[in-house]
Amino acid sequence: MNAPHHLNGWSEANQRLLVAEFARIKKLLGETDTVGNDRPDAYRAAMPSPAAIDVLASLFGLSGFERDILLLAAGVEMDAAIAVLCRAAGGHPARPWPTFAIALAVLPEPHWSALTPHGPLRRWRLVDVDEAEGLTASRIRIEERVLHFIAGLNDLDHRLAPLIERVGPAGGMCEAHRAVVDRAVACILEDRDRLRPLILSGDDEHGQEDVAADIAARLSLNLHRLLAANIPTGAWEQAALATLWSRDGALLASGLIITRAGAAAGETVARFAGRVDGLVVIAGRDALPCSGIRFTINLPDVPERRRLWRSALGPCATGEGAAVDALATHLRLGARRIAELAETARTAGGLDPAAVERETDAERAPMPGVAQRVESCGTWSDIVLPAAQTRMLAEIASHARHRMRVHHDWGFAGKSARGLGIAALFWGDSGTGKTLAAEVLAGALGLPLYRIDLSAVVSKYIGETEKNLAMLFDAAAESGAILLFDEADALFGKRSDVKDSHDRYANIEVSFLLQRMEAHPGLAILTTNNKAALDVAFQRRLRFVIHFPFPGEAQREGIWRAVFPADAPLHGIDYRKLARLSVAGGTIRNIALSAAFLAAEAGTPIGMAELLSAARIEASKRDAPLSDAETRGWV
Repeated sequence: MNAPHHLNGWSEANQRLLVAEFARIKKLLGETDTVGNDRPDAYRAAMPSPAAIDVLASLFGLSGFERDILLLAAGVEMDAAIAVLCRAAGGHPARPWPTFAIALAVLPEPHWSALTPHGPLRRWRLVDVDEAEGLTASRIRIEERVLHFIAGLNDLDHRLAPLIERVGPAGGMCEAHRAVVDRAVACILEDRDRLRPLILSGDDEHGQEDVAADIAARLSLNLHRLLAANIPTGAWEQAALATLWSRDGALLASGLIITRAGAAAGETVARFAGRVDGLVVIAGRDALPCSGIRFTINLPDVPERRRLWRSALGPCATGEGAAVDALATHLRLGARRIAELAETARTAGGLDPAAVERETDAERAPMPGVAQRVESCGTWSDIVLPAAQTRMLAEIASHARHRMRVHHDWGFAGKSARGLGIAALFWGDSGTGKTLAAEVLAGALGLPLYRIDLSAVVSKYIGETEKNLAMLFDAAAESGAILLFDEADALFGKRSDVKDSHDRYANIEVSFLLQRMEAHPGLAILTTNNKAALDVAFQRRLRFVIHFPFPGEAQREGIWRAVFPADAPLHGIDYRKLARLSVAGGTIRNIALSAAFLAAEAGTPIGMAELLSAARIEASKRDAPLSDAETRGWV
């Protein structure tokens, strides 16, 4: 129950009641000039809602004597005459304050238990007692926070303000989270006499907070937030914080959510939550090992994200079905973030998927150090392959674009959760365009591409390789990134007969990879020069296998024509003669770049002479001299 300070006239009526209460206290202390204003009942009956002192007494179960002690301590701070009367009652001119001895002597229905440490006055930190001169002779001081509340001001204690902040109302929410709210409220109402903490685990931090806020609202409570890292580990400091919040939580009619509660601080959080009265919600990625009512709050799944996008965009979603599907598929965002981005789109007059991608790029889960970002500069025109291979690459892009429709609208995801991702193998000789094809796909789909550093993934320590791979796949699923396993046979090689412990753990690594590849929802591309070295179980899980053949003369001519940028100065280039050079596309790019530097140094356009010199330099690296048939007529 919270004092309704917002009601018109309540504040003035509360002040009039306090004046009457203080007049009654002064009369008990011996003052005779009360002029009939020592009867607060008449003022109480005229109040639009309960007075702050009555709310306080009800919240903490104060007896009439304890309530009067609180009024006596408040009166000393708010009415100078009470301080004078306390000085006279205590018989000490230098001590104008209340003591327990004065309270026992003048207040009605006294009892010794009023100031025990477990009594409500001291347990809830409503008053403090200076015990230097013994319990009865020491000063009783009202807590500043409580004094303000009695006067009609209900703000968070200044000692809590740096640690605890108010949480706003819940915004949009997915249906799964709404169902959690319904179940949680039912559990709380069913077991209200022994309220246990709610433990929310999962990867949707904002969703957890919105669920907690909605639960609090359903219970007619506000909600405040405390970071787990701000909970003290010392027993005394922790108990003091728990008491202060329990008191303020009651005064503010608020529950508490402890956020970012990681496993490292699990014991501290659990101990603190056990000391707090009222609604406590513990939220973090991992479920903490403490007693409570448990629910999982993960980021919405793909169909739910699409529904949230459409709902948040409103009329702006009309005609943006493909863009909404792509955003819902690739960006794992919660309801709150989707609502914010949709509001930006509505303000801008329409949805710009590229702008959304840019705005959320920094928010995505960072890829681990074993992955390096590859900038996707290539386009479809840069790929020179036989028609069959080109069609298969386009089909990969098509599968990635239409996952929403096939998996969810048509129900294939309901058949099995495995194999919903796209795994593709690009195999062929070095330089035949495997990595370029991955870059083109990433650019066409608007997704980040990460090359996996296999030397950093594989560890000699048992379990570390699996740990690295788990982090890699989790981050890729979070960010929608495309994974490129270059020279994949080093990691996806065949399992062998177990001859020692090294073989056994190597086979475990391959088996773990099989499981993660099958469960990964995104696009993963494997490249290799040696397809036969791959484990056959991987090949069964591959949706696409594309052979990148060594280019024939016609393909080489196409590669030569595409290799030079539009701004490169060219003179006398004969592409048909260049195509006679029997090299792959990677080597062609190296020759073109080397020739460009030779021409820049000579101050001339790029011509056949520079290309011949560059070709000879490249051939010397391979210990394969150029034949006369390949270079005849170049210069």
